[in-house]
Amino acid sequence: MPSPIFAPATARPTPRRYAGAAVFAALLGALALPCTATEPPLTLARATHLALERNRQLAAQDSAAAAFRDMAVAAGQLPDPILKLGVDNLPTSGADRFSLGGDFMTMRRVGVMQELTGADKLRLRAGRFEREAEKSLVEKDAAAAGIERDTALAWLERYYAEATAALIAEQGAQAALEIQAAEGAYRGARGSQADLLAARAALGAIEDRASDARRRVRAANTMLARWIGPAANLPLAGAGANDTIRLERGAPDSALAHHPQVAVLAKREEIAQAEAQLARANQKADWSIELTYQQRGPGYANMVSVGLSIPLQWDRKNRQDRELSARLATLEQARAEREEAVRAHGAETRTMLDAWDNGRERIGRYRRDLLPLAAERTAATLAAYRGGRAALAEVLAARRGELELRIQALQLEADTARLWAQLNYLYPDEAARAQPSASKHGSAQ
Repeated sequence: MPSPIFAPATARPTPRRYAGAAVFAALLGALALPCTATEPPLTLARATHLALERNRQLAAQDSAAAAFRDMAVAAGQLPDPILKLGVDNLPTSGADRFSLGGDFMTMRRVGVMQELTGADKLRLRAGRFEREAEKSLVEKDAAAAGIERDTALAWLERYYAEATAALIAEQGAQAALEIQAAEGAYRGARGSQADLLAARAALGAIEDRASDARRRVRAANTMLARWIGPAANLPLAGAGANDTIRLERGAPDSALAHHPQVAVLAKREEIAQAEAQLARANQKADWSIELTYQQRGPGYANMVSVGLSIPLQWDRKNRQDRELSARLATLEQARAEREEAVRAHGAETRTMLDAWDNGRERIGRYRRDLLPLAAERTAATLAAYRGGRAALAEVLAARRGELELRIQALQLEADTARLWAQLNYLYPDEAARAQPSASKHGSAQ
């Protein structure tokens, strides 16, 4: 349901329609798009669901996770064996020059060499890519939360931009009627030319604000279309209740330990841990075994050779030890970044919670005290003007004051709603992501 701030504060007599009032009435009606029978008004929940369906980043993260899982399987296998072919001891001079069977030392050789990587090292290599796959899925959750949050902010921006434009259009229609009243009073010698000019100036100021308000509506609709496409042209449903959030108020710090962005940093820490374990395992060299069959000339016996290759880590302190030291430093960096992110998100969230609570308190004060008083002042001044006890300038000043107060209240509601969206979509809405496409016409949150 629309906020009570959007409604006229008091009922006023309806004079005959004039051209200026008709123009603003038309602008007021043009703010809402016609709702067809097959397309209900666009709710906030439906907008976020459409944005999740339309966004390609989520599918990209699924593809990245699948790629890393495939890499994990490949990394867990032994290296491919190496086929070795050659000719040994081929004469290049004399009677047996370039003969493959004349000299007893000449051998045609075929062999296979296999690197023997330990099972623990293979497991660590596969585990590193598994952590990458998990990080991609966590990044998908972070992306989903960001999509929902930005879509909700765009939806709210358009909703309150339209509400502001409607409020200004309403005041413009009233100002146009007051010009006609001032003209009648001036012709009947009951008012001054200064009053008439003041009324026209007030209408000009409202028209300027109305033009800027319409620009804001168009800009907000463009941003909403960036997330949900053509559905942004639908009229919006009511803003709905925004006095509850999914975040647990009692322990925001513990809840933020599972915040998607913090979870991404936690997965980076796990990847750094896996790389450090792999660097430690690399301090033990991988051996290679080779089996070779050697064929000699017809008059000589064939041979078989078996060999073992062992890398010599002769400069371990500047190679393997340095690599391990670097991986451990990277691990410490990842751990420190995660801990700092938890602190930063905790402070930011507590600040937003306090601002959100304060905004709701102030909205209640506006609705309960300030707006009714401003409306009563306008009505009293208007009654005094009709009774000849007040000037038109006082009526215009009262109307301007009421308009400014209602716009301030509306801006406060918009700011508070933005805080609600930022808090409510700190985490992705798993229910909305699991919602089937057939439920696009669900109710607003």
